[in-house]
Amino acid sequence: MEKGSEFVVGSENMHLEEPWFTGMDTEETEMGQPNSEIQGFRLEKGEASNMVFSTEAPLVIKESPTSGSCSCSLKKIKSTVAPKGSEFCQKDKSGHDKKLSRQYRIELGQLFQGAVSSHDWELAESLILSADPQTLNDALCVTLDAIWFLSTQQELYGITDLIKKIIANGAYDFTRAALRTSFLASCVSACQSRTMSLADTVTVMAQRLHERLQECHGDEVLKAEAGAKVQKFTEWALKCIGSHSRCQGSNDRVNHCSAIEIQLQLTAFKTFLDLAGNQLTGKDFTEAFDAACFPLTLFSSSFDAGWASGISATVIQGLLDMLVEGGADNVNQCFLEASRFGSTELVRILLQIAQRNSLDVDVDLALGFASHYCKIGTMECLVEEGNAMAFLGPLMRAAERGCMQVVQWFVKRGCRDMELCLALTAATSSSQVGVAAYLLPHVPKHVLTALSIEILKAAGERSGGSLDGVAFLLHSDFLGDAAATYAVADSIAKSDDEAVAPELRAFVQEHWSEAAFLDGLKQGQQHYMKLMRILKRGESPICLRDLPAPLRVVIAYMPLYRECVEVGGRLLSQRLRGQLVEAVRMLGGGSLEEVSQAGELLATLEHHLPPFLVRAPSVG
Repeated sequence: MEKGSEFVVGSENMHLEEPWFTGMDTEETEMGQPNSEIQGFRLEKGEASNMVFSTEAPLVIKESPTSGSCSCSLKKIKSTVAPKGSEFCQKDKSGHDKKLSRQYRIELGQLFQGAVSSHDWELAESLILSADPQTLNDALCVTLDAIWFLSTQQELYGITDLIKKIIANGAYDFTRAALRTSFLASCVSACQSRTMSLADTVTVMAQRLHERLQECHGDEVLKAEAGAKVQKFTEWALKCIGSHSRCQGSNDRVNHCSAIEIQLQLTAFKTFLDLAGNQLTGKDFTEAFDAACFPLTLFSSSFDAGWASGISATVIQGLLDMLVEGGADNVNQCFLEASRFGSTELVRILLQIAQRNSLDVDVDLALGFASHYCKIGTMECLVEEGNAMAFLGPLMRAAERGCMQVVQWFVKRGCRDMELCLALTAATSSSQVGVAAYLLPHVPKHVLTALSIEILKAAGERSGGSLDGVAFLLHSDFLGDAAATYAVADSIAKSDDEAVAPELRAFVQEHWSEAAFLDGLKQGQQHYMKLMRILKRGESPICLRDLPAPLRVVIAYMPLYRECVEVGGRLLSQRLRGQLVEAVRMLGGGSLEEVSQAGELLATLEHHLPPFLVRAPSVG
């Protein structure tokens, strides 16, 4: 079997399991914002499992006079902080800084956010001189978030200088800052592709998150908790975007960045990475990469085709490239997950990143994920742009599940004769009659003839108790030659090969063997004799002999006729064929033992039935 054909959802062979969002506890920080921890997207068998999304929370910006609006008076901010400056940082008798009180930290945080949003770098720098290490870490996050809204060279100089001074004064939580800003950058990039307002975007995101969790297996309570926590995290990002967008006068919509602005933003992020240096480990870069990819899976359904090649995706592409350069090693894992959830534009981006960085991604396994979840657009991307070629495994699994849309897609893309034959066998074994009916005309007759016995044997062995698929092939005259089809069935009935499933052997012996045909003739004769006895010796008040001949035929053979019609197909089972041949002979239609086609046999019987009881159209 081809590469990737081992993919089975829920099996030990899967590279990634369902995401679990665990361990996210929320509490108020000293800056008055939720402190959340997401230990999330844990992938049991995948790379970088048990990944921590952020060791502390995204800072949810409260709507305050300084942070929720850009109409605040900077003079008022400065006058507010001036008399308190000596209070923010108090020293004990030994000369060491005391930890700032909770209220002071909240006020300081609000003032700092307002200063950064208003690009008052002087005020922001003065505030960090009064901050303790925890507040400095918060300030580093707030400052780093703002880089995705830079628009001028002057703003770049101001914010990079501010980042340098925050780090120089003692900020040390680079991991949290990197993960948080990667998540936000992805949301910004995604929102730039949309035309609806941010308020509507929250609704779209929540719906997509619900759909994604429904696609996962696991405890419903845990999934509900995870969904609520991740939704809160994403709502923070959208609220942050909205705040910055209003400062830029965009009325709750995200401005589209120019190429120059994008370069400024990526330069600022690169400056941060350089300043962090070896304080960021390969694990940090890996987790930040996942943090950047995750929002795109939520927004992917709203992207226009080709978004990954447009300017809106340039920021996220540049960010992901830098994270890979820093040591992120989970490109393939994120690629597989994006394929699984049908995030086509993210799949396209990750393919490009893998190519630029000479990384291997498993496009064939990704095709298996996408096809299992019927993500047709993603499948097309993987084949056309990723050169995925392993059709056999996904095609067979789609046939087994009865996923007609996926089967049709593979067939139209072009499959080899043996792949089609194996898919037909898979559909037959799982009694997916509709899929088998679609595939049968696409399998060349010479292939069916050469492998006919093996097809029936394999279908019987994997049938799981139902032989409806086998019956369909035989009724359909799958070899295109009634004598050959009956001969194959009889061969299996007489076979002593241990590879033939006992259930299959018993089934063909009873219905499709030569012995079954002879038994059918015998049953037809016995039925006719019983009718004759009733006509001659019956004591019913209604004398059958006095009824019109067509009605007598209806009473005698209508049950057999209906059974044959309901079966359908070009061929009847040998047992039914034997009974029908005998019925026609007794009605004076002559010997039809050489006739195999169901339509011809039934047409003869129909001549003796009232027209209003004859079915249309004729079988065969």
